[in-house]
Amino acid sequence: MEEREREIWKYLALILALLLATSIIATSLLYIQNSELQKSYMFNRTAQAKVEVRNQTVIVSTGNTTALQARIDELQREIDYLKEQLRERQISGNVSNATLAIVPIFGPIDEYTALNLIPKLRDIAKNSSIRGVLLWIDSPGGYVGPVRELYREVRKLSYNKPVVAYTGDMMASGAYFIACGADKIIADPLADVGSIGVLYVHYDLEQNYQRNGIKVEVFKTGPYKDMGAEWRGLTDEERKIISNMVDAYFTDFLNAVSTGRNMTINETKKFATGRTWFALNVTGTLVDETGDLDYSIKVLENMANVSSAKVIIYQGNTRVTFGVYQSTALYMDPRYITAYIKG
Repeated sequence: MEEREREIWKYLALILALLLATSIIATSLLYIQNSELQKSYMFNRTAQAKVEVRNQTVIVSTGNTTALQARIDELQREIDYLKEQLRERQISGNVSNATLAIVPIFGPIDEYTALNLIPKLRDIAKNSSIRGVLLWIDSPGGYVGPVRELYREVRKLSYNKPVVAYTGDMMASGAYFIACGADKIIADPLADVGSIGVLYVHYDLEQNYQRNGIKVEVFKTGPYKDMGAEWRGLTDEERKIISNMVDAYFTDFLNAVSTGRNMTINETKKFATGRTWFALNVTGTLVDETGDLDYSIKVLENMANVSSAKVIIYQGNTRVTFGVYQSTALYMDPRYITAYIKG
């Protein structure tokens, strides 16, 4: 019996020794890894990175742009290259009687627009019989979230099929944001394009509530949980938070335009005043060419290397309501928002 107990204790001691050794090794590895990360962090704080983006060379401090960001930029260039290679394979050889798809994006852009259009764009991407896509846009913009989702879908679609964005009337704010995901933008000479910027709408109805004898009691788990609610005004701290949020959305918009239109950020900022232009006045910058719908289809045919194309229309969103009921960040031209406030 004693012999058996000794064997058990030997076994337990061996297990403990192994656990201790594993712990020591793991601690050593973590220390080494942490040291390497510290070195990398110090390097990223003091070094500079030279990044080439579409024939532009930009020197940036890596205090904010790390080596990881530089790698992301490099991968983006590789994606652009692979995109061209894929497209060349898919459109090789002129094809008669091929199909082109027109996707309408009409009216203000909300979550229902995205819900309706994203499945259609993905279906088109998988449909090998469709050789190119024309986004027919007539919109003043819309909510930040749906606009960004649709922009990303258009970018993905452009990886394997040529995409042209066309407007005969208005391609403003969020609508223009989406168009920047296309390969080309064509507009009627007198169409409104641009309105690059962000609008944040906050309703402060506190005094209106008081005049009408409405008392609002709020039970909340944190000081910012009802930030932006219409039953009270904003604090100074909340204004700073919202301002930072708007700046982040604005930077995202600038990057989309800069990438899509092959302009530097500084060049893009010249057009980022919130106003729109007639397309004829911004040809070569915000738009590639001016023309009508038929001309846009012809341009798309040439890009897809097809002739006598069959043109089909994918029905777009049909909702017309766009009630702004609460504090909301919008990619929308402010001239048109009053028509949609409060439904």
